[in-house]
Amino acid sequence: MSEITLSKVLSSKMKLVIPIVIVLTLAGGMILGGILFSKYYFQNTTIVSDDKQSQNKQVSQERQTAITRAIEKVSPAIVGINVVEEREVRDPFFNDPFFRQFFGDLGPQKQIVRGLGSGFIISQDGYILTNDHVAGKATKITVTLTSGETFDAQLIGSDPVSDVALLKIDKKNCPTVELGNSDDLIIGEWVIALGNPFGLFEINDKPTVTVGVVSALNMKVAAEGNRVYKDMVQTDASINSGNSGGPLVDVEGKVIGINTIIFTGSAYSTGSIGVGFAISINRVKKIMEQLKVSGKIDRNFSVGFRIQGIDDQIAKYYGLTDKNGVIVTQVVRNGLADNAGLKPEDIIVEANNEKVRNEQDLIMIVNDLKVGDTLSLTVIRNGKREKVEMKLTSK
Repeated sequence: MSEITLSKVLSSKMKLVIPIVIVLTLAGGMILGGILFSKYYFQNTTIVSDDKQSQNKQVSQERQTAITRAIEKVSPAIVGINVVEEREVRDPFFNDPFFRQFFGDLGPQKQIVRGLGSGFIISQDGYILTNDHVAGKATKITVTLTSGETFDAQLIGSDPVSDVALLKIDKKNCPTVELGNSDDLIIGEWVIALGNPFGLFEINDKPTVTVGVVSALNMKVAAEGNRVYKDMVQTDASINSGNSGGPLVDVEGKVIGINTIIFTGSAYSTGSIGVGFAISINRVKKIMEQLKVSGKIDRNFSVGFRIQGIDDQIAKYYGLTDKNGVIVTQVVRNGLADNAGLKPEDIIVEANNEKVRNEQDLIMIVNDLKVGDTLSLTVIRNGKREKVEMKLTSK
């Protein structure tokens, strides 16, 4: 074959091979590029996804505060309480002799009253603290846990004076709260109220939470009957109907009081205006231990004397510089006061190391005592201060 012919053949083959090489090169490049792109894309997608999860977790952690952690800690031990109470009522019409001559004396009629409140579990074997005014007179008590479980509760004991009641349900391994030290409270520190306001607990078996601060400490609050509200913790955390008996806790999730009463500012209003009171937990601890043992606090005593407040005329007559204190108007013969040496016209200015400004002060101090306690009085007699002490014994 001639040189010219061979050259033509080679040239023709090269023309065929070069496009094939180019096509293969491009295809290989596309495949390699696709592999590298896919690897890069999916790696970055994973990185982006991981970053998003990390960011969400970080945001969630940043939203957690001492308050949210305290709520999470204590919530499982909060309970809703429903009670049935049987009360005796008398129709006022039948107090009128005109109606009695036609219908006779029908006497008091029984009325079934339903109520609700809150409470919290203090032991794994099912002991629950609440208010006496929630469950103290109930004929039937039903307790609902945050798990949705419902139990009939037994009233172990109740003290109307301190407004504390102790219940028990038949359940083991209950979630519990930790009781704190109310003597360590600081005015202005954060507190959390949990409970069953307006029966909202029953909707989803979860307590309602409100947050505020400690507004004041060691408060005394006037109350009807023999109730003694002393050593109270005042808070602006919203407390409403149904919150009674629930816990007031600090930011560590420790119970520092039992939510009990509110000041509404008007007889026609029942909602919170930011002035609520809780019984300090240190006072409750003393009561609950005795309720657990004996079911009641023995306050069946009589001091055996009567008093009245001091007005301008009495202050002037006895040469007093102010109207603080109360004057003894009567001493029962052979009673506790008589045997202790108290006399009519004694001016009582202190009782058990507390100042007595008026009748209410002394009544609260005396009503809060129990059999076995000592009542120590500081009196002004003939212009001099004297001490009178009496040991309280049962009637």
